[in-house]
Amino acid sequence: MADTIADTRRLFTKPQNLNDAYGPPSNFLEIDVSNPETVGVGRGRYTTYEVRLKTNLPIFKLKESSVRRRYSDFEWLRAELERESKVVVPPLPGKALIRQLPFRGDDGIFDDSFIEERRQGLEQFLNKVAGHPLAQNERCLHMFLQDESVDKTHHSKVYLIR
Repeated sequence: MADTIADTRRLFTKPQNLNDAYGPPSNFLEIDVSNPETVGVGRGRYTTYEVRLKTNLPIFKLKESSVRRRYSDFEWLRAELERESKVVVPPLPGKALIRQLPFRGDDGIFDDSFIEERRQGLEQFLNKVAGHPLAQNERCLHMFLQDESVDKTHHSKVYLIR
């Protein structure tokens, strides 16, 4: 039995210049959900979240955008993707029905800890969805991420920039 020695020499690579090392990555997509704001009073009270996008992917018309969305907008996006695309759509953070009951000792769905937990879940959901190459072709995703308001009556299959 012959002893074999693994070849651990470094692979030959092209020398890197400063722009390669410290320039922007070739393709990137960053989505942050932040700055929750609760507006309204009584039954008209709801929380909106800032959705910020930074990308250099050519399929997106804007390289940077910032829009405000509420939970029902995320529900609309998820329903549209399930209906129109071949993408397996991840779940949204739950509706928290128990937190909506009256006479609780906290602020229910407007409690800071709940809002932060939901914000993290919404950000995770969006990054999974937007990172999927097939989902990136969906008009509803582009509307959700980059249009000031979401036209929930508009349904079109593919959104391609030529």
